[in-house]
Amino acid sequence: MFAAGTTSAGCGKGAVAGGVVGHVAGKHGVAGAAIGCAIGHHSAKKKQAAANAAASTTPPAAAPATGTK
Repeated sequence: MFAAGTTSAGCGKGAVAGGVVGHVAGKHGVAGAAIGCAIGHHSAKKKQAAANAAASTTPPAAAPATGTK
């Protein structure tokens, strides 16, 4: 379903939070965990994309002068 290495990106936190909310909402812990995992993964993917966009738009620092004339 996901590329190797990306299945857990955000899924752990989302699954825990979703499981707790689902359990409190009426014994729907498994469904809440599944939905929380999907939302957590989506959020992590958006955060990574934003970080990649910011890194690609930042101009490189100028090289320091060597001091020779």
